[in-house]
Amino acid sequence: MKISPVEELFTLFNETALVLQEELSCTYLEALAETGENLFHGSVLQEEVSEITVKRLEKQYNEINLDNFSKEEIRKAFQLVILKGMKENVQPNHQMTPDSVGMLISYLVDKFMKQPTFRLLDPAIGTGNLVSTVLNQLQKNVQSIGIDIDDLLIKLAYVNANLQEHPIELFNQDSLEPLFIDPVDAVIADLPVGYYPNDVRAQDYQLKAPEGHSYAHHLFIEQSVTHTAPLGYIFLIIPNGLFESEQSQQLREFFKKEVIVQGVLQLPVSMFNNKNAAKSILVLQKKGEGIVAPKQALLVNLPSLSNAVEMDKILKNINKWFEENKR
Repeated sequence: MKISPVEELFTLFNETALVLQEELSCTYLEALAETGENLFHGSVLQEEVSEITVKRLEKQYNEINLDNFSKEEIRKAFQLVILKGMKENVQPNHQMTPDSVGMLISYLVDKFMKQPTFRLLDPAIGTGNLVSTVLNQLQKNVQSIGIDIDDLLIKLAYVNANLQEHPIELFNQDSLEPLFIDPVDAVIADLPVGYYPNDVRAQDYQLKAPEGHSYAHHLFIEQSVTHTAPLGYIFLIIPNGLFESEQSQQLREFFKKEVIVQGVLQLPVSMFNNKNAAKSILVLQKKGEGIVAPKQALLVNLPSLSNAVEMDKILKNINKWFEENKR
């Protein structure tokens, strides 16, 4: 039975990562970053690996030519091995954005971003899966920037970008600290939800909590708006209860002053373990000279994404909205 290109790559990543995990006495995800680096460079870079293992790994790497795989095949295979590694060592903030949601974000970025060249920021890039999903779908020249505080995740994002040949500028830092980047035309982010522990830094934000810890997701929204150029767009995956918390009034006032809500697309609840974990996609536009608010924001309740007939109807309605509001 012929195996698919994604399975072929998955097997290579998985088997070589397991060998390196054993040799380097490290976690599976650390070994995965190492093997991805080796594959990209075409040689075994770890000096502490035995000669027998070097030969074994080189033989496996030489059996695969990355030029024979599409960027999407590489992304999917790498995503699957990362998911395997995350199951073994689960941390709540390391949830990966589902592919179907990544495709929806790609579709929206493509519809809103009319210019052929633009700058894109993901302030919570994680392993780089969402950014690479978007870049693989867009037929545009996109200069990308990614930030993450987790040094292992940013290393995986770096390897991910290299293997798919995406030039992404990466910063390993707390995204809510000052960012030394030029304004971008678009932001995408699967917002980290929870409290931000650094109360001193939170004081610099309009959306800081009146007392106690501030919401990290609120601060991420403000940071995204701050680093977006006037009239730029922001595409965020948000918790459905975003406007129901005790700090939501502040958020509403911030929105009124800084942005226009272009759309809210509620993801099907069936995608999530329970309805409290359900999320939506929020599309904002930063205010600027000559901004025109849509007659009505794009409000969509998405059906199950596997229901082709219903999805087709929804996409027709979205296209109609664009015709009426985004000439």
